[in-house]
Amino acid sequence: MQYNEVPWTDVLVDTRDYTVFKDGFPVTEGHVLFVPKEETWEKLEKCYKAAYAWGYEWIQNGYCDAYNIGQNIGESAGQTVMYPHVHLIPRRKGDMEDPRGGVRHVIPEKGNYRKGETNG
Repeated sequence: MQYNEVPWTDVLVDTRDYTVFKDGFPVTEGHVLFVPKEETWEKLEKCYKAAYAWGYEWIQNGYCDAYNIGQNIGESAGQTVMYPHVHLIPRRKGDMEDPRGGVRHVIPEKGNYRKGETNG
């Protein structure tokens, strides 16, 4: 797949190196994708840097309390669009009962590896 074949159409920002799209099936309000215009390490690195900066700004502006940044690489990891793209997912207090473990939740029941521990 090439950049001009990606399925996303709802453009938020378009730069020389990447485009930011609204995710077609967002897991939270504001879930966006950073998609490099070329499939190179340099362009993908720019996507990660931009995603991190956006997330940081979101927190500073009170849009969300936290965020996850991630990428699915390969079918076994859940990738469905076979072109590199970086997810930025805003997180808010209460959006799930116990968020400990973060991205570890990609394997059900493995996210909170400290579940059942007591603090005393």
